[in-house]
Amino acid sequence: MAAAAVPNRWSSLEYGPLNTLTEIVAIDGPAGAGKSTVARRVARELGMAFLDTGAMYRAATWRAMKHGVPLDDPERLVASTSSMQYQVLGDDAAPRIVLDGEDVTNRIRTPEVTGNIRCLDGIPRLREHLVAMQRELGALRPTVAEGRDMGTVVFPGAKCKIFLDASLDSRTRRRAAESTGHGADVDLERLREDIRLRDENDRSRAASPLRPADDAMIIDTTGMSLDEVTAAIVSLARERI
Repeated sequence: MAAAAVPNRWSSLEYGPLNTLTEIVAIDGPAGAGKSTVARRVARELGMAFLDTGAMYRAATWRAMKHGVPLDDPERLVASTSSMQYQVLGDDAAPRIVLDGEDVTNRIRTPEVTGNIRCLDGIPRLREHLVAMQRELGALRPTVAEGRDMGTVVFPGAKCKIFLDASLDSRTRRRAAESTGHGADVDLERLREDIRLRDENDRSRAASPLRPADDAMIIDTTGMSLDEVTAAIVSLARERI
């Protein structure tokens, strides 16, 4: 299934139209809980599109770092994000993230980017811009969407909502494996602290704090295999959608 390209056509940073489709599997959870890997597999099992919203925030962070945008300047961070040309190319099994015409698939997965995402994702106007993009994509076709506010803000009408969690140590190991898989060197202690700070920021921010939706199924993946988590979500999705 070909992935979609996202045109940069949001002249306003207001939220886009609320997606009225219910054919959305919304998967939320903290960093390193396995959302992306699980969501991609669930999408393949169900024949649905896969929307990796975390990659959008990573791309926006990487762009700001590349262009020397001060990470403590919300206005300039919003301007940088709203002007980026973001595309997801290829297929859902091996998507390529292209930013301003440059393939940044591996570059947005470095520990430096991971450590700086929190500088952007608490900015309300920046989130509004990306939410509009996410709703636009989710309205195109049945979608498995993963992030931190899919079930609470982006797709509150989704019939199937999942909140994945895991211990901090487990999530650190998973994120380290992901980063090394993309060719990055990893300082495990630094990565653990970055994830801990991200958790703290995500749960306490005023704009779209990380929390399970009231009707979400909470799954602790600490002691579960990838196959077990995937099977549980696929079963629930088939029941609800």
